[in-house]
Amino acid sequence: MRLTGTAQRLTIIVGDSTHWHHKPLFTEIVHRAHEAGLAGATVLHGVEGFGATSRIHTSRILSLSEDLPVVIIIVDSHDRIAAFLPQLDELVSEGLVILDDAEVIRYVGTNPEGTGGGHSPVDTAWPDAPGPER
Repeated sequence: MRLTGTAQRLTIIVGDSTHWHHKPLFTEIVHRAHEAGLAGATVLHGVEGFGATSRIHTSRILSLSEDLPVVIIIVDSHDRIAAFLPQLDELVSEGLVILDDAEVIRYVGTNPEGTGGGHSPVDTAWPDAPGPER
């Protein structure tokens, strides 16, 4: 998949303790984005934050929280992001969903031969790939 030029960034912020059918919500969002054929998704785990409840959640040892912020970032074309939004209506009951325009400068992956230009499905182990057993 090639992605260059004008795109849209979808940012979703939820708590890490939020679940969808017994698995983390952020996992469900990433898997649905993958199934929808979006260009990619990244999950970042926050160390501190507060949201609509104004309650501060932190990873500091004296005030450990069980609901730290998780940020999911997805970048793709405006049309593909718009087509994905109804799924977020179903999934995100508490949290923040942000859309903003982005300019993609470089989007390069590797294919099984180790050259640029491709991307692979989640959790796919390529034959003869270097690294630990999967």
